[in-house]
Amino acid sequence: MANIQAVLFDYGMVLSGPPDQAAKERMEMLLNATSERFHDAYWRFRDAYDRGVLNAAEYWLAVASALQRKVAPNTLEALIEADTEHWGQPNEPMIAWALVLQQTGVKTGILSNIGDAMEESILSRFSWMNGFSHRTFSHRLKIAKPDIAIYHYAAQGLKTQPAEILFIDDREENVLAARTAGMVALRYDNHEAFVAGLQGLGQTDLPPLKNNI
Repeated sequence: MANIQAVLFDYGMVLSGPPDQAAKERMEMLLNATSERFHDAYWRFRDAYDRGVLNAAEYWLAVASALQRKVAPNTLEALIEADTEHWGQPNEPMIAWALVLQQTGVKTGILSNIGDAMEESILSRFSWMNGFSHRTFSHRLKIAKPDIAIYHYAAQGLKTQPAEILFIDDREENVLAARTAGMVALRYDNHEAFVAGLQGLGQTDLPPLKNNI
Protein backbone atom coordinates (compact mmCIF):
# COMPACT_ATOMS: atom_id res chain seq x y z
CA MET A 1 0.00 0.00 0.00
CA ALA A 2 1.39 3.38 -1.07
CA ASN A 3 1.21 5.93 1.76
CA ILE A 4 0.63 9.04 -0.36
CA GLN A 5 0.30 12.25 1.62
CA ALA A 6 0.87 14.72 -1.22
CA VAL A 7 0.49 14.87 -4.98
CA LEU A 8 2.97 16.91 -6.99
CA PHE A 9 1.87 17.93 -10.49
CA ASP A 10 3.81 19.07 -13.51
CA TYR A 11 2.07 21.97 -15.25
CA GLY A 12 2.66 21.51 -18.99
CA MET A 13 0.76 18.55 -20.49
CA VAL A 14 -0.53 17.50 -17.04
CA LEU A 15 -2.49 20.41 -15.60
CA SER A 16 -2.48 21.95 -19.06
CA GLY A 17 -3.71 20.18 -22.15
CA PRO A 18 -2.13 19.83 -25.59
CA PRO A 19 -0.48 22.99 -26.94
CA ASP A 20 -2.70 25.40 -28.84
CA GLN A 21 -1.94 25.04 -32.54
CA ALA A 22 -3.31 28.45 -33.47
CA ALA A 23 -0.93 30.11 -31.01
CA LYS A 24 1.99 28.18 -32.50
CA GLU A 25 1.05 29.25 -36.00
CA ARG A 26 0.83 32.85 -34.81
CA MET A 27 4.39 32.67 -33.45
CA GLU A 28 5.61 31.21 -36.76
CA MET A 29 3.85 34.01 -38.66
CA LEU A 30 5.32 36.71 -36.41
CA LEU A 31 8.79 35.37 -37.13
CA ASN A 32 8.09 34.52 -40.76
CA ALA A 33 9.44 31.01 -40.19
CA THR A 34 8.52 27.56 -41.42
CA SER A 35 7.24 25.12 -38.82
CA GLU A 36 10.47 23.10 -38.93
CA ARG A 37 12.80 26.08 -38.54
CA PHE A 38 10.64 27.58 -35.82
CA HIS A 39 10.57 24.29 -33.88
CA ASP A 40 14.37 24.07 -33.92
CA ALA A 41 14.90 27.65 -32.75
CA TYR A 42 12.08 27.50 -30.18
CA TRP A 43 13.51 24.47 -28.37
CA ARG A 44 17.19 25.37 -28.78
CA PHE A 45 16.95 28.02 -26.06
CA ARG A 46 14.04 26.66 -24.03
CA ASP A 47 16.11 25.05 -21.31
CA ALA A 48 17.92 28.35 -20.69
CA TYR A 49 14.54 30.11 -20.46
CA ASP A 50 13.12 27.49 -18.09
CA ARG A 51 16.23 27.71 -15.87
CA GLY A 52 16.02 31.49 -15.67
CA VAL A 53 19.26 32.06 -17.57
CA LEU A 54 17.15 34.03 -20.04
CA ASN A 55 14.05 36.03 -19.27
CA ALA A 56 11.14 36.00 -21.73
CA ALA A 57 12.38 38.95 -23.79
CA GLU A 58 15.93 37.58 -23.96
CA TYR A 59 14.60 34.15 -24.92
CA TRP A 60 12.59 35.48 -27.85
CA LEU A 61 15.43 37.70 -29.03
CA ALA A 62 17.63 34.58 -29.09
CA VAL A 63 14.98 32.65 -31.04
CA ALA A 64 14.61 35.52 -33.51
CA SER A 65 18.37 35.81 -33.93
CA ALA A 66 18.64 32.08 -34.68
CA LEU A 67 16.06 32.62 -37.40
CA GLN A 68 17.93 35.71 -38.63
CA ARG A 69 15.01 37.95 -37.79
CA LYS A 70 14.81 41.30 -36.04
CA VAL A 71 11.75 41.93 -33.92
CA ALA A 72 10.17 45.22 -32.90
CA PRO A 73 9.05 45.70 -29.28
CA ASN A 74 5.38 45.13 -30.17
CA THR A 75 6.29 41.90 -31.99
CA LEU A 76 8.26 40.78 -28.97
CA GLU A 77 5.23 41.35 -26.75
CA ALA A 78 3.03 39.44 -29.21
CA LEU A 79 5.42 36.48 -29.20
CA ILE A 80 5.44 36.32 -25.40
CA GLU A 81 1.64 36.48 -25.31
CA ALA A 82 1.25 33.78 -27.99
CA ASP A 83 3.70 31.53 -26.18
CA THR A 84 1.74 31.72 -22.94
CA GLU A 85 -1.46 30.94 -24.85
CA HIS A 86 0.31 28.02 -26.52
CA TRP A 87 0.68 26.31 -23.12
CA GLY A 88 -2.45 27.75 -21.55
CA GLN A 89 -5.15 25.20 -22.39
CA PRO A 90 -6.45 23.67 -19.13
CA ASN A 91 -6.59 19.89 -18.71
CA GLU A 92 -9.93 19.93 -16.94
CA PRO A 93 -10.02 16.35 -15.55
CA MET A 94 -6.66 16.73 -13.82
CA ILE A 95 -7.52 20.18 -12.48
CA ALA A 96 -10.80 18.82 -11.13
CA TRP A 97 -8.94 15.96 -9.44
CA ALA A 98 -6.44 18.38 -7.89
CA LEU A 99 -9.36 20.34 -6.43
CA VAL A 100 -10.88 17.15 -5.00
CA LEU A 101 -7.52 16.26 -3.45
CA GLN A 102 -7.35 19.67 -1.81
CA GLN A 103 -10.92 19.41 -0.52
CA THR A 104 -10.17 16.03 1.07
CA GLY A 105 -7.03 17.28 2.84
CA VAL A 106 -4.35 15.89 0.52
CA LYS A 107 -1.47 18.31 -0.01
CA THR A 108 -0.95 19.37 -3.61
CA GLY A 109 2.01 21.04 -5.26
CA ILE A 110 3.32 22.05 -8.66
CA LEU A 111 6.81 21.31 -9.97
CA SER A 112 7.26 22.74 -13.42
CA ASN A 113 10.03 23.76 -15.79
CA ILE A 114 8.73 27.19 -16.66
CA GLY A 115 9.99 30.65 -17.57
CA ASP A 116 9.13 33.97 -15.95
CA ALA A 117 6.43 35.11 -18.37
CA MET A 118 4.81 31.68 -18.31
CA GLU A 119 4.56 31.79 -14.51
CA GLU A 120 3.13 35.29 -14.54
CA SER A 121 0.54 34.30 -17.14
CA ILE A 122 -0.80 31.15 -15.52
CA LEU A 123 -0.94 32.70 -12.05
CA SER A 124 -2.90 35.68 -13.37
CA ARG A 125 -5.26 33.60 -15.55
CA PHE A 126 -6.08 30.61 -13.37
CA SER A 127 -7.49 31.19 -9.88
CA TRP A 128 -7.25 27.43 -9.18
CA MET A 129 -3.46 27.81 -9.03
CA ASN A 130 -3.91 29.42 -5.61
CA GLY A 131 -5.15 26.16 -4.09
CA PHE A 132 -1.79 24.39 -4.29
CA SER A 133 0.16 24.15 -1.05
CA HIS A 134 3.48 24.88 -2.77
CA ARG A 135 4.64 25.80 -6.25
CA THR A 136 8.13 25.15 -7.56
CA PHE A 137 8.99 26.97 -10.78
CA SER A 138 12.37 26.24 -12.31
CA HIS A 139 13.28 29.76 -13.45
CA ARG A 140 13.24 30.98 -9.85
CA LEU A 141 15.80 28.38 -8.73
CA LYS A 142 18.03 28.38 -11.82
CA ILE A 143 17.68 24.60 -11.96
CA ALA A 144 15.20 22.40 -13.79
CA LYS A 145 13.95 18.85 -13.98
CA PRO A 146 15.43 16.29 -14.17
CA ASP A 147 17.99 17.77 -11.72
CA ILE A 148 17.43 15.83 -8.49
CA ALA A 149 17.86 18.98 -6.42
CA ILE A 150 14.62 20.49 -7.67
CA TYR A 151 12.64 17.45 -6.48
CA HIS A 152 14.11 17.75 -3.00
CA TYR A 153 13.25 21.45 -2.98
CA ALA A 154 9.63 20.66 -3.90
CA ALA A 155 9.40 17.99 -1.18
CA GLN A 156 10.71 20.45 1.41
CA GLY A 157 8.15 23.00 0.22
CA LEU A 158 5.38 20.46 0.75
CA LYS A 159 6.85 19.51 4.14
CA THR A 160 6.46 15.87 3.11
CA GLN A 161 8.92 13.00 2.82
CA PRO A 162 9.67 12.10 -0.83
CA ALA A 163 8.39 8.53 -0.32
CA GLU A 164 4.98 9.96 0.58
CA ILE A 165 4.71 12.11 -2.57
CA LEU A 166 3.13 11.05 -5.86
CA PHE A 167 4.75 12.99 -8.71
CA ILE A 168 3.08 13.25 -12.14
CA ASP A 169 4.86 14.37 -15.31
CA ASP A 170 4.51 13.79 -19.05
CA ARG A 171 8.25 13.18 -19.63
CA GLU A 172 9.83 9.86 -18.83
CA GLU A 173 13.20 11.34 -17.83
CA ASN A 174 11.47 13.52 -15.23
CA VAL A 175 9.50 10.57 -13.86
CA LEU A 176 12.67 8.51 -13.53
CA ALA A 177 14.45 11.37 -11.76
CA ALA A 178 11.57 11.69 -9.29
CA ARG A 179 11.87 8.01 -8.46
CA THR A 180 15.61 8.48 -7.94
CA ALA A 181 14.73 11.29 -5.53
CA GLY A 182 12.61 8.79 -3.60
CA MET A 183 9.14 9.75 -4.83
CA VAL A 184 6.39 7.57 -6.20
CA ALA A 185 6.04 8.75 -9.80
CA LEU A 186 3.71 8.19 -12.74
CA ARG A 187 3.93 9.38 -16.30
CA TYR A 188 0.96 11.25 -17.74
CA ASP A 189 0.94 10.13 -21.36
CA ASN A 190 -2.81 10.14 -21.83
CA HIS A 191 -5.69 10.31 -19.38
CA GLU A 192 -6.91 6.73 -19.69
CA ALA A 193 -3.42 5.30 -19.23
CA PHE A 194 -2.80 7.53 -16.24
CA VAL A 195 -6.00 6.39 -14.53
CA ALA A 196 -4.88 2.78 -15.05
CA GLY A 197 -1.45 3.61 -13.64
CA LEU A 198 -3.00 5.27 -10.62
CA GLN A 199 -5.11 2.20 -9.98
CA GLY A 200 -1.97 0.09 -10.39
CA LEU A 201 -0.44 1.73 -7.31
CA GLY A 202 -2.79 -0.41 -5.25
CA GLN A 203 -4.73 0.74 -2.22
CA THR A 204 -4.15 4.38 -1.33
CA ASP A 205 -6.17 6.99 0.52
CA LEU A 206 -6.39 9.16 -2.60
CA PRO A 207 -9.83 9.96 -3.97
CA PRO A 208 -10.59 8.26 -7.30
CA LEU A 209 -9.97 9.93 -10.64
CA LYS A 210 -12.66 9.68 -13.31
CA ASN A 211 -11.71 7.80 -16.46
CA ASN A 212 -13.29 10.27 -18.82
CA ILE A 213 -12.56 13.68 -20.27
